This record gives sequence, C-alpha cells and structure tokens, in this order.
Amino acid sequence: MLFNETIFGPIHSRRLGASLGVNLLPVNAKICSFDCIYCECGFNFTHEGAHIPTRSEVALLLEEKLKSLLEKGDPLDVITFAGNGEPTLHRDFNAIIDDTIRLRDTYFPKAKVSVLSNATRIHKPKVREALLKVDNNILKLDSAIATTAKLINQPNNPTFSIDETIAQLEAFNGKLIIQTLFFTGDYKGQHIDNTTEIEVVAWLEALKRIRPQQVMIYSLDRATPAQNLQKANSETLSAIAKRVEALGIETQVTF
Repeated sequence: MLFNETIFGPIHSRRLGASLGVNLLPVNAKICSFDCIYCECGFNFTHEGAHIPTRSEVALLLEEKLKSLLEKGDPLDVITFAGNGEPTLHRDFNAIIDDTIRLRDTYFPKAKVSVLSNATRIHKPKVREALLKVDNNILKLDSAIATTAKLINQPNNPTFSIDETIAQLEAFNGKLIIQTLFFTGDYKGQHIDNTTEIEVVAWLEALKRIRPQQVMIYSLDRATPAQNLQKANSETLSAIAKRVEALGIETQVTF
C-alpha cells in the first residue's frame, strides 16, 4: 500500500490522532534504507520515472493543505513525516523540517510535528539536528539483538550495526520516542519472535541506556509483504509494557 500523494490525510493514527502525512519520497516507488518484512508499503522498489518532491514543492503543497483544513475547521493533532520509505533520506530534510515548523506555527500552532524514522541516518549531523527540532522524534528499535534486527529490518547497508545504532540513540539524551513492533513468524526458513524472554531482556537493557521519553509498543495491523507473520496478542504487549513502565519510562500500547 503506497501513499499516492506528497501530502496525505488527515488520517486517524492509532498512536498520534488526526495526522496529516508528509511523504518525502516518490508516490509510485518505495525507497528506504531498511526493507522491513512487515512494512505496509511493501518491499523496496523504484524506477526511472520516480520523482522525489523538492523542498519548494513540499512547502507549497503543505501550505495549501493547512490553509484548506483551517478554512473548513477540520481538526489537526499532528503533522507526521512518514510515507513510502525513510523520510531522512531526502537531501533537504533539515530545511523541510524548518519549513514545516514555520507553517505549523502559522496555521495550527497547537499541532505537533512528528517524524517516523528507522534511525539509520541519525549519525548524520544535519539529520540529528532536524530530529531534535521536532515535537515527536520517533525512532525504530525492533530488536536489540543483531541477528534478529537484520532479519526483521533487512538493512541495505552491509555494515549496519545495532550496537552502534543503540549508542547513537543514547546520544539523544532522552529527546526521542522509541517505537517497536512485536510479532512472530517465519521468513526465508528462519523463525522470528521478538517477544521471547531473551529478546525482551536485551531490548529492555537497550532502553535503560537510551532512556527515551516514551516507548510506543504495537503489532501488525495491515497486510505484510512477507507471508506467515502473526500479530502479537494483547496479553503479550501488555506484559512487555509493564516491564517498560517499571523502568520509569512512559509507555503507549496500541492493540
């Protein structure tokens, strides 16, 4: 399921409320530094005619939409960077965040600006700078165990290190939200279950280091590109959430 517009919605987000989406990638391709087996947008693909919107195009379309929502009296809780891949891949990501904050302040000053990122580019100074400006800096951590993280997220970079990622997450000094999707299944002959005790303990140890302001826990909700994946049940998610709360970290669970 691709997002077919640069600015889409508002849609009702299970975690964020009335959310206006910003897709910084082509509307007819999926471009990401991960190739997650559960991604609702499918596996990565592109083609010669795939157009990445420019900074000026994004600002123009966003302002038009915000004006329209304001005139109609429609509610807006959040402007969310998501879409068909990893938003921080856009070369003007930092400047686009500045444009978005300016437009938010003009039209919907009470709305939050959120970024959903897989954390693969947080080592880039400009990306880090931009993420520290937004209200909700939401970064992915599906497993703290290297083999599991690589199987679930399928990073494009062969030198990807989950240990380095955790260290980079820790360097945000708590100004971030960790987002984790728990599930089970089989993929390419290997069994996946990031709800096991070994997985959860390693993940909790990572959270102790990172000390995020919040952790978002959820499971599968839509069709996945890989077959044979199963949603974690509500009892499992609730039990994991209690262990996070015991660390003194606010937790949001979406069933």
